[in-house]
Amino acid sequence: MDNMIDGDGDEGQLSSVRSLDRPFVILRVLREHRGPMRLTEIATAAQLHLATTQRIMNLLIRYGYAEREGLDYRLGVVSLLNGNAYLLTNGLVLAAEPVLIELTASTGLTSSVSIRYELSAVLLLRIQSTPPLRFQLPVGEKMPLLVGGARVLAASLDDDELDELLEGVTTIPLASGIELARSEFIEGLRLIRDRGYAFGQGQREAGALSVAVPVHDREQRVVAAIQLSSLIEDIPVDIDSLVVELKRASSAISRRLP
Repeated sequence: MDNMIDGDGDEGQLSSVRSLDRPFVILRVLREHRGPMRLTEIATAAQLHLATTQRIMNLLIRYGYAEREGLDYRLGVVSLLNGNAYLLTNGLVLAAEPVLIELTASTGLTSSVSIRYELSAVLLLRIQSTPPLRFQLPVGEKMPLLVGGARVLAASLDDDELDELLEGVTTIPLASGIELARSEFIEGLRLIRDRGYAFGQGQREAGALSVAVPVHDREQRVVAAIQLSSLIEDIPVDIDSLVVELKRASSAISRRLP
């Protein structure tokens, strides 16, 4: 695995690409593990030889992408710096922030925007209500597309992506204790597409309620979801008015996108 193939042919080029991939594979392993890892654990998870892993880790440490404490390795501070720079320069965040501030002010509810990464949703921005929600998902956290407002993003998947998302899934447990059948989830996505919004009660967190709508780019592709969230007892009875506010906010964000 460590030996690169010399030459200018396709095999040499493919081997070089695989070699360049390795640091990113290791960074993903460290990110998804959510805790310190030993070198042997990293090598096993990344499917790399131990010596290769050691060389790459030394490089990542040199540039701040990883840190070592004793025998343990973890992500370095540069990941945080990169994340902050991403938020400061991301066109969607810049377009959405003033709109969400106004949305939270007008509704009194927590608003947020998320995007799809692979088959997960990632929270990019949240404008907190007063009082704040009991549970606050960290910005940058991945969320499953199977529950809550993230279903707006799931509703935009093509058939192959949906099959991949639901591979091995027969039921979807909700925080309320209800289990949603696979067929019910698929029918729910159809309703989301037809209505243009997703409504959830006790899906991700017991006692919470959310309403979400998609954000489209200039080619009418779904690029994000914006959501209003609250405890059930704090949310207005008139959900339709929240949907109107969300759709108005979504259109405003779409117009601001580069």
